[in-house]
Amino acid sequence: MDQQSNPSPRERGQPIKVQPAKSAAARGNPRNRIYVRKTDGVWSQLRRRMGWVMMGLFLLLPWLPWGDRQAVLFDLAQRKFYVFGLTIWPQDLILLALLFMIAAFALFFFTTFLGRVWCGYMCPQSVWTFIFIWFEERIEGPRNKRIKLDQAPWDWNKLWRKSAKHGAWLGIALITALTFLSYFYPSRSLYLDFFTGQAPAAIYFWTLFFTFCTYGNAGWMREIMCLHMCPYARFQSAMFDTDTFIVGYDSKRGEERGPRGRKQDPKALGLGDCIDCSLCVQVCPTGIDIRNGLQYECINCGACIDTCDDVMAKMGYKKGLISYTTERQLEGGQSKVARPKLLGYGAVLTVMVVGFIYTLLTLAPVQIDVLRDRNQLFRETRDGLVENVYTLRLLNKTEQPQLFELAVSGLPEYRWDGKQSVTVAAGEVFTLPISIAVDPFYLKQPMTHIVFELKSEDGTLSTETESRFISSM
Repeated sequence: MDQQSNPSPRERGQPIKVQPAKSAAARGNPRNRIYVRKTDGVWSQLRRRMGWVMMGLFLLLPWLPWGDRQAVLFDLAQRKFYVFGLTIWPQDLILLALLFMIAAFALFFFTTFLGRVWCGYMCPQSVWTFIFIWFEERIEGPRNKRIKLDQAPWDWNKLWRKSAKHGAWLGIALITALTFLSYFYPSRSLYLDFFTGQAPAAIYFWTLFFTFCTYGNAGWMREIMCLHMCPYARFQSAMFDTDTFIVGYDSKRGEERGPRGRKQDPKALGLGDCIDCSLCVQVCPTGIDIRNGLQYECINCGACIDTCDDVMAKMGYKKGLISYTTERQLEGGQSKVARPKLLGYGAVLTVMVVGFIYTLLTLAPVQIDVLRDRNQLFRETRDGLVENVYTLRLLNKTEQPQLFELAVSGLPEYRWDGKQSVTVAAGEVFTLPISIAVDPFYLKQPMTHIVFELKSEDGTLSTETESRFISSM
């Protein structure tokens, strides 16, 4: 395997320039596959547990009941998003914008602090890829057996193992697709309608689409998604600095590399602690050699740390030849956690989270919008009153029908023409045309600010909105 030269020294305090590693094809291995070796250890166990937790939440959330519906349902047809007891309407999509902003700044913050831990531990591409690899290991065997199986001619053993593996992959992909659609189509009806042929054509299309996307991404493309298609892999280095925690190899301790017996003194042989076993390369899901320095392909999964620590323990050496460290620590310095860029990301993230929580807690269960008649600002009635015409739009976001009372403040001795008591069904937008007339004697200025008030019959729900009453030009 060709080796890249170590990155050139960089001035302390400068952003890390991530060095591209040679791909599997460039190392003489055409991109038919990377055979990932199984590893175990602290970081591998943590990654697996986090993956199973995320997978469990993904699979179970659509099945949690909440009253007469599922707890989480994004009803695109009715333009309503249900999240447990909260109903989010298109008018509340500021929450979605805030959520995207929180996700972006959280990504910036954690990348600056801990590198690409999102990619290694929580990214759906990584989670599903490791699940697919787990099935691959159970059916085809460990890494060396998988290599031999692929090189062997086709026989019954190879046929049934390959068929079982791809069948398992397609089964997981189908479950993934149906689960994803369960967030948009009632889960209790989805599976029955799908397997009895009663589901809409769109359900079958999107199920097949997401099934083959999952099967292709996690089964075949794997690291290609991380190396060539994910934009995050390309711009993440802009957020790195010399104090970002990365998976790093201690070249001062490890070099020169070379094999040796357990009882041999490496110093007497002129060698460092690295025995050049290449296990760190074999366990890497993107196929890089971490000993060549930081590369943008590294997803900070920690697999190479676990296998290297295991080798060091067997050799009787100190662990940590490969570890979560920083460039400053590798150069012998002391890392700084509190630094301007990280504090800035943290401050913005905090503001966004507080804004999201405040907006969420202050969502009004009812809403009133006022539209003025644009054709005629005002008119004079036969009995000499000044009249303005409005269209009120009443939105009931609750799960029950509500009887509302309407009123207006800011005008003395006004006359209301239209309904002042209306019943609005659950989730309904009720349109109500009205007119308000006032004796010009009480109007002291051409435009008067007024407030429309909406209150439920039992007084538990209320809201108001401002408008104008125009009496002259």
